[in-house]
Amino acid sequence: MPENTTPVTELTSHYVNQVAGDLEQNLKEQERITAEITALQEQLATLQKDHTVLVSMQQALGVTASTGTTVAPDSPVVPAPRKKPTAEPGKQRTGKAESGARPRARKRSAKRTAGPAAAKAAAAAVQPTLVELVRDHLTQQSEPRSAAEVAEALGKAHPERAFQTKVVRTALESLVARNGAQRTKQGTSVFYTVTAPAESAREARPPAE
Repeated sequence: MPENTTPVTELTSHYVNQVAGDLEQNLKEQERITAEITALQEQLATLQKDHTVLVSMQQALGVTASTGTTVAPDSPVVPAPRKKPTAEPGKQRTGKAESGARPRARKRSAKRTAGPAAAKAAAAAVQPTLVELVRDHLTQQSEPRSAAEVAEALGKAHPERAFQTKVVRTALESLVARNGAQRTKQGTSVFYTVTAPAESAREARPPAE
């Protein structure tokens, strides 16, 4: 009897060890896949943030589309209205009064609808660009400022607008490229100052041959 039970015990022990090994491998595979999913989710969140920043940069540096209306070149010519035959004096006076009252009502309604749109367009035209705000702020400073400091100051001065540090840094680099500002580095920090008019003119002037 003991001779028959020995092979069964060894076989059971073999399966137990194999199942334990497969279970451990399964858990390790789950951990690996979970780590990969977490990393991919972080990459997706970073890409979404970068997308938002790029859209803001495009809005800050891009040219706004004009709001003027254009007339189609192939617009059909409207023929002049035909003259109605003369009617009775009473009816003719009534028709003139009605035809005179309608255009006035249309003009009034057009003025009312165009008022808010014109006001919004005028406000958008008066509103300064980000580069102008950055240049004016640096002009008022006596010491170099970083992009984060400029973004924070502009946010306090203009709470109705959103100023992100990356977008402000892009505007500052645009000023540096046009000799409107200077970049200085102190350790790992970068600071910006406005270029004096004489220095900017001297840098922009081509060298004499």
